[in-house]
Amino acid sequence: MLAISVELLHGTFRGDPDGTAATGRQIRGEWPPSPARVFAALVAADGTRQECRVTDGTELTWIERLDPPVIYADAQRWEQRLEPRYVVRHGGSTSKSAHQEYVGRSGALNRSGVRVSPRDPFVVYVWGAESPGHAILDALRLRAARVGYLGASDSPVRVSVTTRVLPDVVAKGAFIPDPRGDTVINVTRRGHLDVLDRMYDAWRERGAAVSRQQFPALAHGVPYRSPGRAEPIDKGTVVAWLRLGTAVSGRRISRVTALFKEAVLSRHQSIHGEPPPVLHGHGFNTKGYETARYLALPDVGFQWSRGRIHGLALWMPSGCAAVERQKARDAAFAIPRLSGRNVDVSVAPRDDEKYPVAADPARWEKQSRRWATAVPAIHERRRAVDLAEVVRWCRHAGLPEPVAFRSARTPLAAGALDLAPVEVNRPGRPALPYSHVELLFDRPVTGPVVIGSGRQRGFGLCIPVHD
Repeated sequence: MLAISVELLHGTFRGDPDGTAATGRQIRGEWPPSPARVFAALVAADGTRQECRVTDGTELTWIERLDPPVIYADAQRWEQRLEPRYVVRHGGSTSKSAHQEYVGRSGALNRSGVRVSPRDPFVVYVWGAESPGHAILDALRLRAARVGYLGASDSPVRVSVTTRVLPDVVAKGAFIPDPRGDTVINVTRRGHLDVLDRMYDAWRERGAAVSRQQFPALAHGVPYRSPGRAEPIDKGTVVAWLRLGTAVSGRRISRVTALFKEAVLSRHQSIHGEPPPVLHGHGFNTKGYETARYLALPDVGFQWSRGRIHGLALWMPSGCAAVERQKARDAAFAIPRLSGRNVDVSVAPRDDEKYPVAADPARWEKQSRRWATAVPAIHERRRAVDLAEVVRWCRHAGLPEPVAFRSARTPLAAGALDLAPVEVNRPGRPALPYSHVELLFDRPVTGPVVIGSGRQRGFGLCIPVHD
């Protein structure tokens, strides 16, 4: 086997997993440090092609074609989101708008991202399929000795290369490649070295104008199962909770969710490439499929509720690979603003604050036997609404069968949206009837609960009602 051990000398690690740190939108730290990052550090340690000094580079082509490694790392860590700060701008002429500590020098905004502090500062990467020869092993050791840090320069490391793993390393658990895993980690694949060479050549020509996002082939995410996670995610779940800078009228819900979907698809295209069919709903050849739901979260159900939208949520159905969910989450969190006709509002990932209540996941993920629509549900067929029809809606939405219901054209909960037909039906599409519904189940159901034919664009969203 081949084992590469990394010791975090400061006990912390700071890296940018998806290129969003410079935008100020990075909200999660990279952990464990990806095998692709370790590979890039080995490449930088002695260069490639004519830049090699102590090796000939054949060890790099050998390691890039290996399968994803098992990563022994502590799953418990603390993440610290660093505040933006101004630093002195290097190069250029003097400026009247001087940096406070450097007379005549201008300042530049620096966004440092997220620092991760694991409980155990050791990370070990193990490839067990093939053993390296003595020449390759010696060359990798020479490169490892020249690696000073991983990620940012304030993450100094000591790297060593061995052919065995100590028992105490195995005892702390491992991140294991698993198609149904709960996290996504970037790894190398054949051709990765050529992409790094092209990026280096572009950097020598254009300098700082070259960014990692211009080389999407460097991103090759593989799903991993975290230590202690024996059961994979097997049901639909919300992958991103967002809050709006200012509340938006609930009468614009159709426009808000449309802009939300456009923004997710656009960000996914720029960060990870072509969005999967589950996000845009096209390209399916079978019936009965489920696509992502773009939910607007209104203030409903309280005495002073007025139905104003305070947050957004992106729900992904069961059957989605973990890598698809993670990429969709990254795309949603990278949205800075929704801007369109009659809507212009800033968007930010929801933190741990409890207010506004409408943007709190606990508001929508409660367990309850009784649920009432906050947004009217669009009927799936043009026929009378009876219990059999409502049972059909719930079955299509992945919910258990209700035992009773009631419906009305007007809201059944305080602040629920009372919309006109033009605010519900989309232009150029057949108009369908809609109504507010209250459902009663024989056992508690965990939210979010969304029913009806418009659930992919936020219609039919329900709130829990106390018995």
